[in-house]
Amino acid sequence: MKDACMTSDTSIQSIAIDGPAGAGKSTVARSLALRLGMAYIDTGAMYRSCALKAIRSGVSMEDEAALTDMMEHTQISFRLVNGEQHVFMDGEDVSLDIRTPDVTRGSSDIAKSPVVRENMVALQRRIARREAVVMDGRDIGSHVLPDARHKFFLTATPEVRAQRRLRENREKKAGLQEYEAVLADLRYRDLQDSTRAVSPLIRAQDAIEIDTSGYGIDAVVEILLGYIFPQQATCDAGDVQHAD
Repeated sequence: MKDACMTSDTSIQSIAIDGPAGAGKSTVARSLALRLGMAYIDTGAMYRSCALKAIRSGVSMEDEAALTDMMEHTQISFRLVNGEQHVFMDGEDVSLDIRTPDVTRGSSDIAKSPVVRENMVALQRRIARREAVVMDGRDIGSHVLPDARHKFFLTATPEVRAQRRLRENREKKAGLQEYEAVLADLRYRDLQDSTRAVSPLIRAQDAIEIDTSGYGIDAVVEILLGYIFPQQATCDAGDVQHAD
């Protein structure tokens, strides 16, 4: 699909992309937002930032009173730095600090906190009211933006997701560096995300589910664009390139 097909259709208010860790949703969402000229919101980075602050402050992920106090003094925002989106916590660029193994695991733990989710969801909705967004996470289509114009749920096998995350970690020289450790961490996060009491990982009933296991990022973006602009779709099954 060519960029010339994309229009500045102001009726597109928001696009929700959900799915488990490693399904490719962040990379796909970032690329899709760029193609459509929309803002990209990485909600996972927001929860990672909260986890980082809790770790630094010695706050237990299960202490709601302490987390309530912490959230009252926490500000999270996104800014472009040299053309790349960075996340800031209380004015500090924490884009790299939130990618450590401890923060990665802590993000799933802290996401179970009702007060943390309440604060993050409120912030995410405020952002979506200000501008057209492509937002990815675990509960965007089902809870954060239930009225999103387009909803997608990306999946992939645990093994494929682990391979992707390992490749990403090695490229960034951050996070876990061994396949078995990455796979175990993904399975832990899947369990935490899907069983938490507050807004668990779930596919919204009206979301389109796409298994990305055999596709590269560009191919997945084209598939999504085909659903967003069905009358302009130019890619069919024969045009989609499978990932190696």
